[in-house]
Amino acid sequence: LQHPSAEVREYACASISKLLQQKQVIPAFVQRDVVRCLGPLLMDHSLAVRETAAGALRNLSACGGFDVCDDMVTNDIMTPLVALLKECSTGLDANQLSPKKCRGMNKNYIEDIANEAINLLWNICECNNTALYIFNKEGCLEAVLHYMKKFATNVDLAISVANCLQAVTEDNPDLLSSFNASAQQILEAVMLCPESTMKHILLRTLTAGTIWNIKDTIPPGSLGSSVNAILKIFSESLAIDAGETIIRMNEAEKTRLRLTVEAETEENMSDITENCVLSEDDSMEEIPKGKLKRENDVSDLLPSDKWELKEVTALLTAQQTALEIIVNMCCSEDPSDDEWEELSSSDESDLFMENSYNEGSGMLLSPLCLSDEVNSAFLNNLIPKKILEKTAFPNSVALDICMHNPSWKPLIKKLNAVQCRALTCLQSILLVSDVDCLGGASALQSLAQHLSQLIFSKTELPTDTEFLEAVTSALRALLQTMASKNISQCMTPEQLLALCEAGIQSSNASVRVNVVSILGISGSVLAKGQDTAETLKMIGKFLLEVAMKESSLVVAGEALDALFDVFADGNEAEKAALQIKLLPTLKEFQPVFKMRMRKEGKGHYSTEQLCVLDNVKMNLRRFIAYQETLGKTPT
Repeated sequence: LQHPSAEVREYACASISKLLQQKQVIPAFVQRDVVRCLGPLLMDHSLAVRETAAGALRNLSACGGFDVCDDMVTNDIMTPLVALLKECSTGLDANQLSPKKCRGMNKNYIEDIANEAINLLWNICECNNTALYIFNKEGCLEAVLHYMKKFATNVDLAISVANCLQAVTEDNPDLLSSFNASAQQILEAVMLCPESTMKHILLRTLTAGTIWNIKDTIPPGSLGSSVNAILKIFSESLAIDAGETIIRMNEAEKTRLRLTVEAETEENMSDITENCVLSEDDSMEEIPKGKLKRENDVSDLLPSDKWELKEVTALLTAQQTALEIIVNMCCSEDPSDDEWEELSSSDESDLFMENSYNEGSGMLLSPLCLSDEVNSAFLNNLIPKKILEKTAFPNSVALDICMHNPSWKPLIKKLNAVQCRALTCLQSILLVSDVDCLGGASALQSLAQHLSQLIFSKTELPTDTEFLEAVTSALRALLQTMASKNISQCMTPEQLLALCEAGIQSSNASVRVNVVSILGISGSVLAKGQDTAETLKMIGKFLLEVAMKESSLVVAGEALDALFDVFADGNEAEKAALQIKLLPTLKEFQPVFKMRMRKEGKGHYSTEQLCVLDNVKMNLRRFIAYQETLGKTPT
């Protein structure tokens, strides 16, 4: 790294960059002050060294995680990084091209260095608050937005900028004042970009996320149209079938590779013919020794040019991002009536009406009811059907393509991530909506059948933790909504118990909490019916066992809460409680639960969790007293 030759320094950076993609070697590099060694090279006299140094630091930040990013900030990586970003921004319009060609095109070092630097900045600011403070203080926003202006000619750089902007604008009120009218115009220009490639869809989606993050800077009179524009972009992204896109792009890749092989074969035959004609005296420029090998070696360090794969990856990232932002929109505070005044009267309000659900189809009619205006905006722009479609299992043909193609195999994880985000999005929608906005009882029953099919369609219950947490969270929210409106539930007691018996074995406490809650909700509904005592007995025994044997106090507390709901009232519940000896069992367990809270509570659980557990402890005392007043204690 200290060698006088720029080529040697570039090789060293490139070699380190490749090694840092292996997580197991990162601690050794960190111990040897790799950040302090590479940091100064961000301002090296050689542009190639700057780019490879930035790429190595980018890999370190991406693969090292939060602790490594903290270490990078502690070792003052932000000083040379900010200097590099500002210098590149100043020279961006100079259009500095390398005389060498990369993949047949002149290489723009300034833009390529900026791309690596922006990705490094994104990774660090996402992990470290000090880096975010420096970003604000040093006025980095202006430089970053200047890079965004290149979106028409360099979409990859623009995507990196959009990722960075979405990260630095989230929960960063100190930055909002920097978003003046000029800054907002740049973002609006990107959102209006007409290009239809998957990369451009990702760019628009990320930019829409940034607009949502800075919505407090938008004048009230313009907020309605801005939100409609955001939702239109999300709708565009979610409307695309990722499975079909994978199939189509895979065929396109095969065709491209076949044509490339054919063209190379023809070129080789042409070269053979020409070489046969040339005489020994023909003057030919001699290739310097080692030159050809060096260029090949450097290109080997770069990712292969797989544009079809990159397009699919961009689409899946866009869909995942859109769904995550929708979840945030559902959890956002209600806007004022004045701010949302435009939403219901916007010119775009009828844009997607033909795509919304109707009750007769048994589908969701409208996703949100935060307010009439917000609900109208989501109904008219979001296409709830697309969210529900994304909760289905990925296309089997597309999965098969990915399974048998090593470079495409990582897409499987992304496909599953989109499904899980869609389920989380569905849960959020259910939590903030009322029944009428969701399409009525028939729509909810259809949704319950859909979720049941996701869980029970295969011979074995799903074991993937992320999927289980997402699907049980959505089912829990749905059943709670249905129970609150006395809508009959479609899952049989046998299905519920099978789900709970499988879910309670999960290593994820959230999954265990969800299945216990689901059983409590369903049991409370059954308790109001006739001839359900036997089923209630099974539910009661299951919940008692969880409460007494569960290692997590949070899950045990949820099981007790579920018991309170199931056996709160009703003749069938009283019969079942008597037969499983609920009261004496709980009286015996009460001091055990109190002791566990004293021993395990502090230091193991958050303040919020302890507050919930205190309520459970109080409710346990009250429930025992209530059961005793019923006079049902066995003699």
